[in-house]
Amino acid sequence: MFKRLVSTSLVFGMLATAPPAHASGCIQRDTLVERLETSYAERLTAGGFQQSRPVSTVVELWASEATGTFTIVVSHPNGLSCIVASGTDFFQLEPAPKDPGTPS
Repeated sequence: MFKRLVSTSLVFGMLATAPPAHASGCIQRDTLVERLETSYAERLTAGGFQQSRPVSTVVELWASEATGTFTIVVSHPNGLSCIVASGTDFFQLEPAPKDPGTPS
């Protein structure tokens, strides 16, 4: 009985302290930026601030017109950046022309 209790406690303890599955795509931002720039010729194309609790983050879009690849990255204040999505065949839309308004 005591062996089962200890074994069960150890298993649940290890599960509780294990890193989350989504953390496997997270590395230091400097390292990630270097890899995106050298391996994929990507550059920071767009980004925005995401206010959330408990920590706010920056969402970044890295892309390369030369290779057609793109990567969406979430950067945390602690220096870690996580890859959320990546793909190929990147395209960028031209901004819509401004309405000149009515002549006066």
